[in-house]
Amino acid sequence: RVFAGTWNVGGRSPNNGLNLEDFLQVEGSADIYVLGFQEIVPLNAGNVLVIEDNEPAAKWLALISHALNKPSDRQDDSSETWNGAKSHVVSTEARPDAHYSLVASKQMVGIFLSVWVRSELVPHVGHLRVATVGRGIMGCLGNKGCIAMSMSLHRTSFCFVCSHLTSGEKEGDELKRNADVSEILKSTQFPKVCKIPGSRIPEKILEHDRILWLGDLNYRIALSYNEARTLLEDNDWDSLLGRDQLKMEREAGRVFDGWKEGKIYFAPTYKYSYNSDAYAGETTKSKKKRRTPAWCDRILWYGEGIEQLQYFREESRFSDHRPVCAVFLAQVEASSHGRCRKGYSSVCSRFPRDEIIPQRHSFYEY
Repeated sequence: RVFAGTWNVGGRSPNNGLNLEDFLQVEGSADIYVLGFQEIVPLNAGNVLVIEDNEPAAKWLALISHALNKPSDRQDDSSETWNGAKSHVVSTEARPDAHYSLVASKQMVGIFLSVWVRSELVPHVGHLRVATVGRGIMGCLGNKGCIAMSMSLHRTSFCFVCSHLTSGEKEGDELKRNADVSEILKSTQFPKVCKIPGSRIPEKILEHDRILWLGDLNYRIALSYNEARTLLEDNDWDSLLGRDQLKMEREAGRVFDGWKEGKIYFAPTYKYSYNSDAYAGETTKSKKKRRTPAWCDRILWYGEGIEQLQYFREESRFSDHRPVCAVFLAQVEASSHGRCRKGYSSVCSRFPRDEIIPQRHSFYEY
């Protein structure tokens, strides 16, 4: 069982009191949690061109760990430094009851992806690699683009892609998003970890057995603001979805060919007024700041052996986007003692199972 969640948090750093248990559906526990965020830092010149702020990433990891591992009342919160960033975290000492381990996380400017695995499965996780593709300023900087993570569980390969694609609701902007997807699929290259001829360790996204792609894909609804609002007020979901750019571009074969997405039964996730359930256009007088409500935040999958059980949004007012989540059943081929796997795949030797927050963002920095 795999839980996938995506959330554009609008450049806001989380406060210590933010409870993620509802977002993570902790009571219906999964075996793997794949959590992608966008805009964990403001997309200003300092973060894009100089050095990205990694303090919000540390805070998100701490909050996720707190929600997934539910520390007992006897354990106190503490403040500690991680990667030079001061953060408010839950003490990870003496935690034999930890349910989930963070196997990898990676930040690229505002995009942030972390993968958590049920602790007893960690010894069976291998071939862990990370790749990034920038598609932002000048077509290469990291304010837009993707982080992709590759891993095996037993003998099945997984790829998780978290992306933030080109924004904008002008006619033709959807073609720029299509180009982002095409470039990400073409350019993402995972490092080789096995030199044995004929090994099945994938190096490109589409070579994996099971693939999840999540993020702020930024596809809009091809209607005017007033036309979309009228359909929203009438709860005419079918008409709205009929003009969803991602749906139209996929059906035309121009993007995500062969990928699948579950039926959408939730309201557009963008753009809300901060700390409000009202779409931004309802409260702004400036037409320049008005945005046609849209399903910007999406989760798709590729490959056989995946069944989607749920596709839904959460109702946090933390940012101008609503989080979107999905739950999948994924088939996994049982492990065998292959020659290649012995030397390269096990993360257990470098990653204690009861450690919640590692000392660096990923095992491979590329």
